[in-house]
Amino acid sequence: MLEKIYFNTDDNIELFGLLHRPDKNLETDEVVISVHGMQSNCYKKRENILGNVINESGVAYFAFNNRGTEIACYTKRIDGSKILNGGCAYEDVLESYYDIKGAIDKMIQLGYKKIHIQGHSLGCTKIVYSYNKLKQENYINLEYIKSVILLSWVDLVELQKYDLGIEKYNKVLELAIKKEKENQEMDLLPSDSFDHPISVKTYLRYYRDNKYIDFAKFSDKEYDFKEINNIKNPLFLRWGEKDLVIQNLEELIEFLKSKISNSKLDISYIKDTDHGYTNKEEILGKEIVKFINE
Repeated sequence: MLEKIYFNTDDNIELFGLLHRPDKNLETDEVVISVHGMQSNCYKKRENILGNVINESGVAYFAFNNRGTEIACYTKRIDGSKILNGGCAYEDVLESYYDIKGAIDKMIQLGYKKIHIQGHSLGCTKIVYSYNKLKQENYINLEYIKSVILLSWVDLVELQKYDLGIEKYNKVLELAIKKEKENQEMDLLPSDSFDHPISVKTYLRYYRDNKYIDFAKFSDKEYDFKEINNIKNPLFLRWGEKDLVIQNLEELIEFLKSKISNSKLDISYIKDTDHGYTNKEEILGKEIVKFINE
């Protein structure tokens, strides 16, 4: 059973999501909140399948469009006015804190007392950043978060260097800095700069002003992964076998096992699928359910 849910953030933005409820005869106070990644939305086939599988276990599933949905879109303020800072081409990842906090608050308002926060791709970055910020601010509702689920967590910086090559990476970064100095931070960078259209402002957040979000340092053997180790709730990590990681996936998983101190870590990958878990969504859903139940 699907229900449209609208909610407001603390910085006065209106967001929308779909709440997948279990059968009406099944009462539950437990919900998974899904935070999508770049170019994505709450309508994807994967979200629908995960919602159905998780509903079958008696748990609700809330997938919402954060302000980074699609390539570009208007973000609507609660007074009805619009600003063009929505969509992954223009978003500031740090603002995801308001989106995630708003979704948690809304679910608590609806009566959910056991909340599992799930992110996919850039959604993982948003969750880890937001969780740490909520913890720093002594968020009163942090006790309702029962687990954290990270799907296809990506090392943004190293992946971009790998895709472009270090010489071109440096040139794109120099161009972005130049445009910023010319007050052109809302301009789009050349089409070969990134996987999708991206503004100067957003690019610089990922690759220069990234102090608070560059914590997926999969190639840094000395990094202590303090941000993810601040998560004391049970932690679930998955990738697809053909995911967006530049390391050998099995070696990466063993490396992260040695770095992540969480005593209830469930980390693995799903065979024969990609970054979006194509054709393996149901398997992923069943693994999430097993993790939640345990």
